[in-house]
Amino acid sequence: MFHFNLRKKEDADQVDWRAMLDTKRETVQHETLQAFYQQGWVSPDTPVSQVPFVALDFETTGLDSQQDAIVSIGLVPFTLNRIRCQQAQHWIVNPNRPLAESSIVIHGITHSDIVNAPDFSHVIEPLLSALAGSVVVVHYRRIEREFLDRAIKERLGEGIIFPMVDTMELEAWKHRTGKRSFADWIARRPPESIRLADSRQRYQLPFYQSHHALTDAIATAELLQAQIAYDFSPDTPISELWR
Repeated sequence: MFHFNLRKKEDADQVDWRAMLDTKRETVQHETLQAFYQQGWVSPDTPVSQVPFVALDFETTGLDSQQDAIVSIGLVPFTLNRIRCQQAQHWIVNPNRPLAESSIVIHGITHSDIVNAPDFSHVIEPLLSALAGSVVVVHYRRIEREFLDRAIKERLGEGIIFPMVDTMELEAWKHRTGKRSFADWIARRPPESIRLADSRQRYQLPFYQSHHALTDAIATAELLQAQIAYDFSPDTPISELWR
């Protein structure tokens, strides 16, 4: 079993989440955001074995949160021992802009799927209720963090931020931070892929079709369970994983 410690990461990558969340709790004005932050958070020294998680995934019209928008949301609560599929949720929302053909090819959501779909504003309360009090897990946090903040800011007048565990970052830290071997350099082998499907394959997890928000959320939950089992310890403080 391979264990590594993320505390060696640069200080610039560390955030005092306890202080930030306390500040947000005191300063947010919208009642929906107040209710979210007042649910509190797990202590940074909580072992991951005792942490309630929620895996979250978005499908979007593109990758630029300033120009693109969310079209579907999937989430599933879980712990290191159990994925609570009966509590999983999935929404398709209207991005209020045309769908590019390139994005339709990726996620399979078409114009007919969104024409009668609700605006994101209609799912903010159930979405935040499902996330409140749990640690959110994603595969590439830049997408979920930036798109969620932008979507909520446009509708509530205030943004949102909270710590996330990023399974892609954990894979990158494991496979891409060390020096490449001379044999890899000579053979010009590419670095290990840290895409969700490829990361799952390294842990012998089953193949799932990608780019369905709920399926990808479940796949991300399973990946974190495997990463903890292989690469960490159940006693690892959550503060070593969230960013």
